[in-house]
Amino acid sequence: MNSFGITNAPAPARLSVGIVSAGRVGTAFGAAFERVGHVVVACSAVSDISRHRAATRLPESQILPVDEVAGRCNLLLLAVPDTELSSLVGGLAATGSVAAGTIVAHVSGAHGTAILEPLTEQGAVPLAIHPAMTFTGHDEDIDRLSSACFGITAADEVGYAIAQSLVLEIGGEPVRVPESMRTTYHAALAHGSNHLVTLVADAVEALRSALQGEELLGQQLVDDAPGGVAERVLQPLLSAALDNVLRRGPSALTGPVARGDADAVAAHLRALEAVDPQIAAGYRAMSLRSAQRTGSKPELMAILEGAEYGE
Repeated sequence: MNSFGITNAPAPARLSVGIVSAGRVGTAFGAAFERVGHVVVACSAVSDISRHRAATRLPESQILPVDEVAGRCNLLLLAVPDTELSSLVGGLAATGSVAAGTIVAHVSGAHGTAILEPLTEQGAVPLAIHPAMTFTGHDEDIDRLSSACFGITAADEVGYAIAQSLVLEIGGEPVRVPESMRTTYHAALAHGSNHLVTLVADAVEALRSALQGEELLGQQLVDDAPGGVAERVLQPLLSAALDNVLRRGPSALTGPVARGDADAVAAHLRALEAVDPQIAAGYRAMSLRSAQRTGSKPELMAILEGAEYGE
């Protein structure tokens, strides 16, 4: 073993990298690989936005059709949406454009290496390398990769060694995820990150409603623009809550549900119903789950499980 920097070799081998396609994730990976000396020789880009992103982040990379990208690299990164991955793999296998020995890695959280089987049968080295990170399309994406964990799955120990080395090179932390657990792994990440966005957006909307029309030092307190007073009120509270639960687990829960305060929760539900019934429904669902975790009082459970709020 001498080509991926995991033994006594003086430096990791430089790889020629091909990327399909030039989206937020693919170009962030490409830029991160180039920072550590690999060369992105080609990428595919169809839309004007992806072509601009490729030209900005990977200016030395050629924009080519998918099969030509695959034929010019020894590391092929498939950075397409989950729903497109199977057909992409099938198409590449049908064209025979991926040479035996090529490392083929996808960035999907939901899939392991099984989805790459058509290429594995043709001699490719299959890897699943998923960054547990959200991507915005801006410069911070590349920097965030260097502090992210990556869920990696491989077909064997050699594959794991390659995946681990690639992740470590760009500053990430590799975490092994068994093939059979990829869906559960992905569900956990989606539940935590995607639903957090919805939760916070609902909290901001409710707080704006509570503060609407108020003035502070002669200035209008609340408007609909992001980054306003409602967000500033919530930011330190949310940051502390996130830090607390990651440090201390479920014992970090505070507030009326943790106290079993049925009257307060019922009042919250009525107030939020007046703002938006859907926000109230979300609050109720999360309160019920919180109450289940804390073994809350029967009267509170009755409110959360029933159709009416405290009636």
